Amino acid sequence: MAGGNDERSPLLQNGQANDHQHEDEQIIDFSKEDDENPRNWPKGRKLLNVGIIAFMAVLSPLASAMFTPGIAQIAEDLKTTGDIVVGATTGFVVFLGIGPLILAPLSETFGRRKLYLVCFAIFALLQIPTALSPNVGALIGVRTISGFFGSVGVANGGGTISDMFHPSERAGVFGWYLLGPLLGPTLGPLFGGLIVQYLGWRWIFWILTIVCSFNTIVSFFFLKESFAPVILEARKESYMRSSDSNTKYRIAGQDDRPSRTKLASSMKRPLKILFTQPIVLTMAVYQAILFGTTYSLYTNFQAIYGSLYGFNTTQVGLMYLGPGLGFMIAVWFIVPKIDTVYNHLASKNEGVAKPEFRLPLANIGAVFIPISLFWFAWTVEYKVHWIVPLISTVFFGLGQITILNTVQNYYIDSFSKYAASAIAAGAVFRSIVGGILPLGAPALFEKVGYGWGVSVFAFLSLALSPAPLLFYRFGQGLREKFAIEL
Repeated sequence: MAGGNDERSPLLQNGQANDHQHEDEQIIDFSKEDDENPRNWPKGRKLLNVGIIAFMAVLSPLASAMFTPGIAQIAEDLKTTGDIVVGATTGFVVFLGIGPLILAPLSETFGRRKLYLVCFAIFALLQIPTALSPNVGALIGVRTISGFFGSVGVANGGGTISDMFHPSERAGVFGWYLLGPLLGPTLGPLFGGLIVQYLGWRWIFWILTIVCSFNTIVSFFFLKESFAPVILEARKESYMRSSDSNTKYRIAGQDDRPSRTKLASSMKRPLKILFTQPIVLTMAVYQAILFGTTYSLYTNFQAIYGSLYGFNTTQVGLMYLGPGLGFMIAVWFIVPKIDTVYNHLASKNEGVAKPEFRLPLANIGAVFIPISLFWFAWTVEYKVHWIVPLISTVFFGLGQITILNTVQNYYIDSFSKYAASAIAAGAVFRSIVGGILPLGAPALFEKVGYGWGVSVFAFLSLALSPAPLLFYRFGQGLREKFAIEL
């Protein structure tokens, strides 16, 4: 658990190991001013890494929702129903959450860069059979597999940012990165609507093939490894090749367990964190409800704005910009304050920072989410002018990204070296619920109407809204009580 201003020790200090078993070995670690330490990289180098992984984190969620405006066209072309076509979103989103359970621990074993390159290259290639799908079964199957590999940007982005940035400066950068998982489902239907209307639904996946392939090529040339143990391992091998003596080298904190044991342990880590940490589990449920709400609304915007307000496909796509505007407002004005509040509370606590210092601003989102959902529900129910429910989605987007940013930063501070696994623990539940709930949303809305139907999601978010306040007050005690060895 994090307990100071920096959640990992300085990563090259040469010296003798304290452990008698290794006292004849030279320790390889980062010195304070070491240029190879990712936290000492030039700002431009860091931001280039962030930009590349952020683009990955945009593209996979973009693909999750990009074809929603074409559901009717796909159903007609593949001779099936719209409800079955929605299963292609469900499969994708569910495996977008399952993927991090495997890919995040692998990145903590083999490094970040290899995982990014391999998985996103496969994701790009899988868009080709998706575009060529002869039937709905093939469409759902390939989309589901691609969701797994596309999750690499979501799975490891938080860990990569933690590798490069100190806690005192991380939240602002992390906020821009996190726009990806949220802006993707928001912008996807807008772009998808235009493509479906003018080119046809299959071109959605041809365009994704081109864009994802471009991102993979850029990553190959410019994405740099940021995971400290992998960098130090390369340094150790270099020393061993150039050394003429019998000097033995050892990486600081080196895990000497057999590879199979280390891998098995790392694969269990996300679920271990999820089910043994009450705070992680509760906030994962909270985020799951928010993502389930988001996808339930997004997959029904065509029905809501098309049927009730008479909008065409392009006009419906523009309605997704409401939450997108909320995201931008939050990232520009609120997210940078997460670091400000964190540093201020640490200074009042004799310079000792705690993960709970990330949570105060989550209360803004906890208030805005239920209010905006009740607002949207009943203005749509009574067919109030379209601008009124649209404005409510701005506040929904603002609240959602505020909660997501504070919680993700809390995970990173709490689990430091295993930040990617902690984030994966929250992501799996979030994505599974986010993928499954939309399947039942149309029946719910048809049975009780949009007023009470959307209000169900509002009541759920209202029930969990005290969580950030309670965990800010009691979080440290819970962390100490349920401390685990990872």
